[in-house]
Amino acid sequence: MDAADFNLLNRFQRDFPLVIRPFRRVATLLGCTENDVLAALRRLQAEGKISRVGAVFATRRLGVSTLAALAAPPGRLEAVAAVVNDYPEVNHNYQRENAFNLWFVLTAASRARLQAILADIEQKTGLQVLDLPVLEEFHIDLGFDLRHGGREPSTPKSVASADNGSPVELSEADRLLLAALQPGLPLLNRPYCALARQSGLSERQVVEKLRRWLQQGLIKRLGVIVRHRELGYRANAMVVWDIPDADIGELGRSLAAQAGVNLCYRRPRRLPDWPYNLFCMVHGRERGEVLEQIERLRAGQPLQVFPHSVLFSTRCFRQRGAYYLPPAPLPDSGKEDRRRLSRFEAATWTS
Repeated sequence: MDAADFNLLNRFQRDFPLVIRPFRRVATLLGCTENDVLAALRRLQAEGKISRVGAVFATRRLGVSTLAALAAPPGRLEAVAAVVNDYPEVNHNYQRENAFNLWFVLTAASRARLQAILADIEQKTGLQVLDLPVLEEFHIDLGFDLRHGGREPSTPKSVASADNGSPVELSEADRLLLAALQPGLPLLNRPYCALARQSGLSERQVVEKLRRWLQQGLIKRLGVIVRHRELGYRANAMVVWDIPDADIGELGRSLAAQAGVNLCYRRPRRLPDWPYNLFCMVHGRERGEVLEQIERLRAGQPLQVFPHSVLFSTRCFRQRGAYYLPPAPLPDSGKEDRRRLSRFEAATWTS
């Protein structure tokens, strides 16, 4: 990746400009032209290196979400993954090294819809689903620093959850805007104008509403959403611990503050099949690098005495933003971007 691409991706994963011509503002800050920025983003999206330019929402303020897992027989894994991918509410779907070998994130507008999908997957696959919703967030999705493989070492030691606010009631205009924003901003000179056409608002109203959603914490960040694996961080490990309930809050907050821990949260045990309740994510360029980082985390925290497991991902069946509502109709100018993304999502990678 050349310096221009690196600066574009690393500087604008958050704080994306809320102005009428945001890509021109980005270009001014990078010392290039608006067309250069748009061409680079279209190319990076076509190459699969970015998912979109868009919003990461505070999931539990808009609906419900869960991490789920299946123990799929090896000969049926791809067929089971295809069943899971039939649901637009599934935004991530990975194979991992464990008896529970298929892990997916499911986001829905209501608990009833989420439970109906899980029950349907069980019925279609004949496999029991592990349902592991977040119970407490310690650190979730503030971007992926490409210099350091995730979080910068200077990350503050106090990590506050951005998703513990109360659920919000959306107006019909809000729902239309959310549906239009879910796939990301169209890569056009005036992307907020395209969102306005889809939501029945003015361009200025869209900008102001997005600014307000950011201030309220409904949007956690607005910017470039990178695909870290396609950018060289090919080793992706979910590390899980069995922590006594009385200790998990303190240990979770301490672990979340460490450089290299990109996600950290508490989820329920599901005994007897799943004894773990503290989850974190560690990314690196090589497997050995990640294992060394995990050992440093264990040595630097009082974690050595607790059972743990490391689940590396080996295949991606889906990676995209969450869909809370049916996608909004696209203006013709945005359809080619979506076709390129759909072609990428139809592919899988294997480490």
